[in-house]
Amino acid sequence: MASTSSSDVLILALGVALAALYLFRDSLFAASKPKLASSITKSLDDTDGNPRDFVAKMKAGNKRLAIFYGSQTGTAEEYAIRLAKEAKAKFGLTSLVCDPEEYDFETLDTVPEDCAVFFVMATYGEGEPTDNAVQLMQNLQDESFEFSKGGRDLSGLKYVAFGLGNKTYEHYNVISKYVDTALEKMGATRMGVRGEGDDDKSMEEDYLEWKDGMWEAFATAMGVEEGQGGDTADFAVRELESHPEEKVYLGELSARALTKTKGIHDAKNPFPAPLIVARELFQDPKDRNCVHVELNTEGSGITYQHGDHVGVWPSNSELEVNRLLLALGLYDKKDKVINIDSLDPALAKVPFPVPTTYATVLRHYIDISALAGRQMLGTFAKFAPNPEAEAAIKELNTNKEVYHKIVADGCLKAGEVLQLAAGNDIRAIPAPENTTAWPIPFDMIVSSIPRLQPRYYSISSSPKLHPNSIHVTCVVLRYQSIPNERVSERWVYGVGSNFLLNLKYAANGEEAPLIGSTGVENAVVPTYTIEGPRGAYKQENIYKAPIHVRRSTFRLPTNPKSPVIMVGPGTGVAPFRGFVQERVALARRSIEKNGPDALADWGRITLFYGCRKSNEDFLYKDEWPSYASELKGKFVMHTAFSREPPYKPDGSKIYVQDLIWEQRESVADSILNGKGYVYICGDAKNMSKAVEEVLAKVLGEAKGGSAEEEGVAEVKMLKERSRLLLDVWS
Repeated sequence: MASTSSSDVLILALGVALAALYLFRDSLFAASKPKLASSITKSLDDTDGNPRDFVAKMKAGNKRLAIFYGSQTGTAEEYAIRLAKEAKAKFGLTSLVCDPEEYDFETLDTVPEDCAVFFVMATYGEGEPTDNAVQLMQNLQDESFEFSKGGRDLSGLKYVAFGLGNKTYEHYNVISKYVDTALEKMGATRMGVRGEGDDDKSMEEDYLEWKDGMWEAFATAMGVEEGQGGDTADFAVRELESHPEEKVYLGELSARALTKTKGIHDAKNPFPAPLIVARELFQDPKDRNCVHVELNTEGSGITYQHGDHVGVWPSNSELEVNRLLLALGLYDKKDKVINIDSLDPALAKVPFPVPTTYATVLRHYIDISALAGRQMLGTFAKFAPNPEAEAAIKELNTNKEVYHKIVADGCLKAGEVLQLAAGNDIRAIPAPENTTAWPIPFDMIVSSIPRLQPRYYSISSSPKLHPNSIHVTCVVLRYQSIPNERVSERWVYGVGSNFLLNLKYAANGEEAPLIGSTGVENAVVPTYTIEGPRGAYKQENIYKAPIHVRRSTFRLPTNPKSPVIMVGPGTGVAPFRGFVQERVALARRSIEKNGPDALADWGRITLFYGCRKSNEDFLYKDEWPSYASELKGKFVMHTAFSREPPYKPDGSKIYVQDLIWEQRESVADSILNGKGYVYICGDAKNMSKAVEEVLAKVLGEAKGGSAEEEGVAEVKMLKERSRLLLDVWS
């Protein structure tokens, strides 16, 4: 055995000594430890070990209101925050604004008598709860679910309900109705009527009409009086004299993007996807554009399935950024670094990363291109630069008819309303000499204008054929406003689609053409900072777009023997291109494995497609024949061209619903005998309803009955069994 050196002994002794110090550290060093105060104030997160107990959080933070929001795109959350702000301003009551996904509802029966709960619930898809409200709905509707005291008694609970929906959908505001009905059934007391906002017309006006009556009923039930609150800011904005440049957010959407560290790419950390293809789909794009974009996802970790949606994160146009900077008197210090702190994090979180700059906030983080809300204008009135501007903006705020005629019909954004009220010419390119500055505190801009959200598009490819790229089919939104005595006809541009159009022009080195040959003015397509923050979205000649994927249930049946009927006019055909590619990939494998007759027992895939003209806007016109060839006759396409012959005998146009009626025998056979699946994608307001009506007629007659009874019952059954699926928008 080797002899032990003196250094080894020394190391061993030192180790023993350190171990002894660690074992007896409490008794040796107790005298030097400061004693904790006997009374400790609880933080909002210290709720006796259960951070999911919202009642404990209310008590710990002295909050008398809990406001839950079921939100898919952020709108319901915005209204929840607005209600919390109004409760504070009117009555001095503070609120806990809650994502229901983060809390349990067993303690709903222990809400104190002097407190109340608000439910601001959006209806998603075909009468479904939003993703974050699924558990809440299950708890309310499940008769076996019991609250903390046992049973399902909520007789001491006071609540308010406001729903967000769209009347073009069949199940309008059904989730808020479910919540209201369930709470009433369990003995809870609603304050005021249930509010219903219709996004097809004006969610804002519906909310404004509802809230005053609700607050009156609320004040009576809660025993509070208006005037106990006051105007208090949500945020504190500070200009920073010095800050490390590399730590300033200039449009980055996450901390990982700023520090260039790897991580999962999702809605909180979008992936800058390089454009590998960007082309025009319309054959005659003089007055309209439709862009096909292919985004490279290789190495990102992003996966998708056919039928999913891709969220594209746009920026606002430079024209509108400069307009609002000038209207706020901030143009000269647009690049000043600012920090923003929430004065009540439980009520209003800073909606974007900081520190940042004034220009960055307007360019990348808030939706300055949205229609200016009527309630917002009342907030701005007190900062008018002169009495005439104050009177003008107050009229728009208080007179619903004038607001609708001037602002809503004129499609005016916040910056344009400020210019108009001040007597500026909103048609002129904004400049210091033609734009009056309003001294509106920047914290009010952050509070009043919602966060700029991603624009979602149905993915038009299949990962089976394109595993490393996502395809987008996007018609460019561009239309003319309704003129009035104060605002003449103007071009209005959709943010997301024109952002993609800009990317297409840049990627291909194209010049943006003048538009408006049939309108009142010639105008160029608005420009965007498509290079991204610090040039992150441009690498040599390659441009990138920040994206993430949102999952969908819009899926083909797993068994290819089931017949499939797809109805998708215009860009509604986008997901069906992915569907057909999915079947093509499966067909290639099947034929390779089982020979040329492998598809003999497959169900037929039928696509009903419509557009204006076969030589103008027929999307993917050259692709469909090759897909039909590969699917060995199992893919059939029927087309309706509404602005070219043949027309109906009475001279009216032919649409996709007319094609379905023409093919009624095969449609009925596929659905009733073949147990087939039906998919509808596109316009919810007219097309989708018309298609469902003709399906009811087809199925009712095939069953020997009527459209109104047997047909409607069959359509309802198809939906209940997930054999009729919709991906529609208004």
